[in-house]
Amino acid sequence: MGLFRAAFDAIKKGLQKTAEAIGGQLRSLLLGKSLSEELIDEIESRLIAADVGVKAARELVAGLRAEFRSGKVARGEDALEYLKRSLKARWPRLEAGAAGSVGAASIAVAPQKPTVVLVVGVNGVGKTTSVAKIARALKDDGRSVLLAAADTFRAGAVAQLTVWSERLGIEIVKGKAGADPAAVAFDAADAAIARGVDVLLVDTAGRLHTQDNLMRELTKIRNVLAKKIPGAPHEVLLVLDATSGQNAVQQARLFGAAAGVTGIFLSKLDGTARGGIVVAIREELDVPVKLIGVGERPEDVQPFDPDRFVEAMFAEN
Repeated sequence: MGLFRAAFDAIKKGLQKTAEAIGGQLRSLLLGKSLSEELIDEIESRLIAADVGVKAARELVAGLRAEFRSGKVARGEDALEYLKRSLKARWPRLEAGAAGSVGAASIAVAPQKPTVVLVVGVNGVGKTTSVAKIARALKDDGRSVLLAAADTFRAGAVAQLTVWSERLGIEIVKGKAGADPAAVAFDAADAAIARGVDVLLVDTAGRLHTQDNLMRELTKIRNVLAKKIPGAPHEVLLVLDATSGQNAVQQARLFGAAAGVTGIFLSKLDGTARGGIVVAIREELDVPVKLIGVGERPEDVQPFDPDRFVEAMFAEN
């Protein structure tokens, strides 16, 4: 669908801290040096410290060690290139964009309007702001968008999304404070059908998988949307905070099973050196990272593009 245009400069800027922690440290460790068993051990330690995950780090280093022992990789510069190639190869080509381009999967599209995107996640991950970023990108791509403020649980959430709707010039459906979230979703679905919008974006209350009442509420929202619009929700995006590192992986594992997550929006990448968490998510979860937040502005959202992401991780600032 091409809803987002990946811009390497934007990704590189958003991953500056990660590039310093991964690419910068590995360059200082390896450039101008002959590879050795000791250096390979240090590479493994630094990859784990950068939150790429123990499993992925060990597999990457095992491959590098085999190449070193066979004489195929002898210099530090060669090791860097090997790591970049191996990281990119961890994403199947079928997750690339159309016509062979390496663009990450974008938001799923319904056969008939509207496409319904349900956005979920725990409090504090930047969920409502992420909804605004998605809405802005869709609008910039020429799509008509309607927002549903179904997070009636948290004080101020509706007001926050209302402010975003006014800033972006996008209509919003909301209820009174404490209103039934499923009722808001019902009204929003009605409005989306009547207005013929392309995408209905539904913001939901932050919750943990252990909060049974809120998880039941989420199921109710999903059921209401499905009755009103065939196949809805067509996408369930889980917003994860990149600054939480390995905790994000655990959160996604537990939350994803309960919420039927189809994709991940990884927020706050610009505020962390833990961008390697994308690798750990890929290795440990059967859910693709679809979108990344690389700044605080509404326009600071990009599709997750494995090749560009890895290049940015190793980029010189």
